[in-house]
Amino acid sequence: MRPNAAKQLLRAGKPSVGTWLSLGSITASRFLARVGFSWLTVDIEHSLVDWETATHMFAAIAEGGCVALARVPANRHDHIKRVLDNGAHGVVVPMVNSRQEAEEAVAAMLYPPHGNRSVGGSVHALNFAATPQDYYARANDELLKVIQCEHIQAVENADAIFSVPGIDAIFVGPNDLAASMRSKDNKPPSAQATKEAMDHILKTCKKHKVPAGLHCYSAEEALTRIEEGWQFIAIGSELRMMLTAAGAEIKKLGSVATTLANY
Repeated sequence: MRPNAAKQLLRAGKPSVGTWLSLGSITASRFLARVGFSWLTVDIEHSLVDWETATHMFAAIAEGGCVALARVPANRHDHIKRVLDNGAHGVVVPMVNSRQEAEEAVAAMLYPPHGNRSVGGSVHALNFAATPQDYYARANDELLKVIQCEHIQAVENADAIFSVPGIDAIFVGPNDLAASMRSKDNKPPSAQATKEAMDHILKTCKKHKVPAGLHCYSAEEALTRIEEGWQFIAIGSELRMMLTAAGAEIKKLGSVATTLANY
């Protein structure tokens, strides 16, 4: 059975860098799987990606030698089971705010006796280059289990959540975290308040020896975060990369681009 390379990096204390896929493009997934990212996350929470498309994207990523992760729409047993049965190498579970929710998420990813994932599916073993028998025997050890800390309630409960056995990484969603910290009169949190929350997350992850992860906007920010001790790093998304590169080329055209835009 093919080992989960992203999980191996995290266990070794090394950074693991990937990006988010939100456009639902199977072809783009094939190419990005060969760029050098440790993993690619198919975002099924905030995108148009449906279950069938996600299945083909998992296959394209796995075929390219990369680790295919899925962010499910919600922390539900049926969502988690479905992406795993259709070939995901791991799951990113959004908005986990309590120990019970974290325990339920981990249990849904594991076969008995360690969890309550039901036995089924047909294509999951293919993405691990395994037989079904090998998959059932070793999936618990190779699947990457990522819990999102993206609400101030999760920060407050970090000690209880991060100490749940079986979690492979904690991943911060900065936008949702900041939104949950807005005041009653809708003012955003101060830079100091945001820093204190992030520091607490990182410190608690280190306390429980769980890799800390974060969504970054650039490689430069990712390198800074890695120096701070963050390991599970996402850089933007395929959409952001496309728009950034296209925008940079258009900017080089200067007045010609203005003429084209007004034509």
